[in-house]
Amino acid sequence: MAEHPHATVVRKGYEAFSRGDMDTLRTLMTGDATHHLPGDHPLAGDYKGQDACIELYQRLFEETGGTLNVELRQLFVDARGHVMSVHHATAERQGKHLEIDGGIVFRVVGDKASDLDECVADLDQFNDFWS
Repeated sequence: MAEHPHATVVRKGYEAFSRGDMDTLRTLMTGDATHHLPGDHPLAGDYKGQDACIELYQRLFEETGGTLNVELRQLFVDARGHVMSVHHATAERQGKHLEIDGGIVFRVVGDKASDLDECVADLDQFNDFWS
């Protein structure tokens, strides 16, 4: 069975993110894309626009000294423009270790992600790591 085109967009995004390939990520997002990063820490919030999203991703890599690793585990689609991902992330930062499950609910318009709503399994752990 062939992968749904919306799932392919998200899978390509995860692959590009894992390589640190911000140019490819730009091609997979609408100009007004918004990434909602959960929590109560300095990086939490809404990143509106392609530039703001890319700056967030670069900052995540900088803050973790390049140790951030996100492994895509599964994708779910509804064929109405939504894709839900499940991933496992690990990272090191300021003597802290992060190992957490999470996911993102994507809104896909055409062949680009326009809204990324991130969720994590343990918000307290997430907040502690990024604080």
